[in-house]
Amino acid sequence: SKARKIRKVLGGGMRQAGYIAAAGIYALDNHIERLQTDHDFATALAECLSNQNFVDQIYPVATNIVIFSLVAPLKAQDFANDFKQNGVLLSAISANQIRLVTHLDISKEDLEKTISLLQAYSPKYST
Repeated sequence: SKARKIRKVLGGGMRQAGYIAAAGIYALDNHIERLQTDHDFATALAECLSNQNFVDQIYPVATNIVIFSLVAPLKAQDFANDFKQNGVLLSAISANQIRLVTHLDISKEDLEKTISLLQAYSPKYST
């Protein structure tokens, strides 16, 4: 019983896991060289964020994911909405944390646009 519970927590209860595995295999067979580009893009975003006064903390960037927290009283959902209005999708993962993910559909132009928006961002403090 305990082993079944652990298996499900680790994803062993997923239905149709083969489709997810097939996508991963395809990516490894066809886009492995793109991973470095995605990691480089994530690093560039983190470097930009390190110079912004609205950023409280940036978590270590080891892949294509950048997670950072906003200074109080900024709210992550407001931040995400501001960027969505400018065509940049990012995720509010907690009340004050944002997640950015680079991937195959993110071009150099998209990266440059996002960096420009981050550099120009003027926070609206709400309570």
